[in-house]
Amino acid sequence: MKKTILNMMKFSFVAFLLVGCEEEFLVEEPTGSTRNIRQIGEAGEVNPEINGAFMTGVYSTMFSSGTGGTGSHTDFGQRGYDVYGDMLSGDMALSLSTYGWYRAAITEFQAPEDFTQQENYQVWRYYYRVINRSNLVIESILGQPQPETEAETMAIIDELTDNNRHIVAQAFAMRAHSYFYLTQYLVNDVTASWTSPTLPIYTRAGITGNAKSTTEEVYNVIEADLNRAIPLLGDYSRPSKLEIDQSVAQTILAYVLASRKDRWSEVVTLTNDALAGTSASLMDTSTSINGIRGGFNNVGSQGWMWGVDLNEAIGVGLVSWWGQIDLFSYSYAAVGDNKAMDESLYNSMDANDARRGQYLNNPNSSRYLQPFNKFYDSDRVVFGSSQIVKADYVFMRYAEVLLLNIEALAKSGSPAAAKTKLEDFVAARGIDPAYVAALNGQVLLDEIYKQIRLELWGEGKSYLAMKRNEATTVRGTNHLSFVGVPIPYNDERMTFEIPLQEIQDNNEISDQN
Repeated sequence: MKKTILNMMKFSFVAFLLVGCEEEFLVEEPTGSTRNIRQIGEAGEVNPEINGAFMTGVYSTMFSSGTGGTGSHTDFGQRGYDVYGDMLSGDMALSLSTYGWYRAAITEFQAPEDFTQQENYQVWRYYYRVINRSNLVIESILGQPQPETEAETMAIIDELTDNNRHIVAQAFAMRAHSYFYLTQYLVNDVTASWTSPTLPIYTRAGITGNAKSTTEEVYNVIEADLNRAIPLLGDYSRPSKLEIDQSVAQTILAYVLASRKDRWSEVVTLTNDALAGTSASLMDTSTSINGIRGGFNNVGSQGWMWGVDLNEAIGVGLVSWWGQIDLFSYSYAAVGDNKAMDESLYNSMDANDARRGQYLNNPNSSRYLQPFNKFYDSDRVVFGSSQIVKADYVFMRYAEVLLLNIEALAKSGSPAAAKTKLEDFVAARGIDPAYVAALNGQVLLDEIYKQIRLELWGEGKSYLAMKRNEATTVRGTNHLSFVGVPIPYNDERMTFEIPLQEIQDNNEISDQN
């Protein structure tokens, strides 16, 4: 898909703003630039083009390299942390390592066991950066820092123009999205740590050095942000899939509540609403852009609910998710850093499962089980013909919401409804659904969990599913380390640490530790 000239200008403007202000308001002393932005106007009067540009800046963090504050070739936004999660969960195997990315720090668990390793800083810096940018947008639109009470906040929002209401709602949703991922990547067990101090909370731009709040307090902020954003997005018609709409916000909240493991009926309602409200639908088994063997390279796919249209103007290159995963992109996956589906997971697939065709099933090949037919650049040229990525990024699709809905039905006391939907889903993947009728209890839950892993491999959702299902991972034989070793979801090796730099710079956290 081609970007319009207006959108190109928007990205260029955002790039100018972020380059000029990055070190000032995102790293050390953020208050200066926040003050400058507030001078633009008061609540409801700020130029919506300026607000829209700053919201685009929040989204750009999700696909820009270096947003985790390092020069690492694993530092390229949200999809970079999706790879971390897929590898920690064991579903993505580093089956050949030539350049060493991911091997020691992630697949050998050095980073989760050593807070001085930069991967910890990268995760921390990325999500708090998105939070700070979101806070900046919120303050720009409200004309002041977010008030302490919900009534005061909503009183200001009620006076906003429709455009600014929609922008601030997206900022709340993105802030919640980042806090949620921080709880997943930095808290071993959310429910076990519910009343323990785990993460600092920042709801105002430019404030640094807060003490850790309890997990419950962090979740209260997440849920408040999303419960505020969802109704505000009810009449929002987004210009592209890059922006969060109501269905996406509902799904984020569904993930949040599912991770609590005690509010499954609400997850059912949220996912039902998200599925009913989206224009997306289940991808088929074809090689078209709407099919699961179509390359996952086009944001126009009917199955995608949230994603970004990448092209030469945006300039994503070698340091990217495509570069690390895809044989047909110009980067590591083509020259000896192979990422493959876990062999045991692959072998668990039904013989007629159409998803088997997404991977190279040749045990004699060094590229065994690489996702040649799931993720690929549309040119299908090995090692690619360009150092600039034009294949798009997917952040959320219809199938994951459907599968989360099925999981929630089974866990909320509606196994019959869950089985009916599961039968329809597996049939759409070429599998005879007759076996589903006999599944009950934990066996049914295990099958739903397996279908989530098979359907969403490489999309960053296996880690979230592992945590909420309290699963134990066992790596197959195509991994380079820890083959056959059972590792439970709440093992220290599954979770990152608060990084050394934060402990050194934040006296409140160092005192708590």
